[in-house]
Amino acid sequence: MMLQHKNAIIYGAGGSIGGAVAKAFAGAGARVFLSGRNLGSVQKTADEINAAGGNAKAYQVDALDAEAIKSHVNHVVELAGSVDISFNATGIGVVQNIPLVQIAPEDFVRPVTFAMQTHFLTATAAARVMMIQQSGVILSLTATPGGIGYPFTGGFAPTCSAIESFSRNLAAELGVYGIRVVNLRSGGSPDSKVFKDAIDSMPVEMASVLQKMEADTMLKKLPLMADIANAAVFAASDMAGKITGVTIDVTCGTTAGLNYRMATQRQTGWNDVNV
Repeated sequence: MMLQHKNAIIYGAGGSIGGAVAKAFAGAGARVFLSGRNLGSVQKTADEINAAGGNAKAYQVDALDAEAIKSHVNHVVELAGSVDISFNATGIGVVQNIPLVQIAPEDFVRPVTFAMQTHFLTATAAARVMMIQQSGVILSLTATPGGIGYPFTGGFAPTCSAIESFSRNLAAELGVYGIRVVNLRSGGSPDSKVFKDAIDSMPVEMASVLQKMEADTMLKKLPLMADIANAAVFAASDMAGKITGVTIDVTCGTTAGLNYRMATQRQTGWNDVNV
């Protein structure tokens, strides 16, 4: 298995993406240490992993509290001997669908401040341990606005850009210690909780939104949580041992070009053309 004998810490493991990655890590053989502010949702993820034959422990950790993070990392080291993977999937509350000229300053700045604090604290806490080990992988997650101009995303777009910049700079500093730092960029997973909640509350509007999002991709589909989780397993594994300081794009091609003008094969009839 790709992550056998690896110890992974996942922050925000009670969320849909964090939980999906935690399950994928465990399925690939990793021993997973799950954390979040809401112990109930984190424990639920741990129970599901253990029931499936994995190895998971749940903890209540505030990913904005430096001392709580440090204490948890040290606990994992004492219990397991190492921290091989650190992944921050904490949720970021954002105000969107408002023009930048109208958004309140505090609503614009809040997600950037929150993201930078939690990613800095969790990544550097793991890095201090990994520097002694001379090995380790630190992962983060952003979305499409980190790679292209994306209107009406409020403070979310600069938040994604800030996380990606931090990931690159951290990789540049930690590479000499054998530590890799990789960011994953998602295109938005329609099976994640945030999308499901929106679909349940606004089914008609969201049908149009998802159709437009799919039209902007090269593959004419959006990545599911499993696609993000699979990319995370690969990035954390030794198979990606020479990959660091980059963002792995899992947006189905959205950030590489505007593809809404490219119709599907079904619409064009290309399936019937001999080439």
